[in-house]
Amino acid sequence: MLSEALRLLRVFHDMKQGELAERLELSKSYVSEIENGNRTPSFDVIEKYANIFGVPISSIMFFSEQLDAKHGDKAHAGSTRKVIASKILNFLKVIEERTAVHEAP
Repeated sequence: MLSEALRLLRVFHDMKQGELAERLELSKSYVSEIENGNRTPSFDVIEKYANIFGVPISSIMFFSEQLDAKHGDKAHAGSTRKVIASKILNFLKVIEERTAVHEAP
């Protein structure tokens, strides 16, 4: 989920992978690997995403599959977070698709 959230964050801001890679001071292939879920970004990279796009780090970390609940029913809290994160990503994908349709020549 984190990889898709980072990709949608970039797309929402109408930024190409190459441009983002430059701003992150990473290679374009590395950014591609992050967005495809083949690499897990370090906290430093997530912090750079947050700074570039002006969002709190916690908002990005919400989509991390590796987060565990600190208190209470860990399994229930983790599954609830995953359901909510999944719904948010699905909503953003719908916006992305509708935007692409309206921008098509």
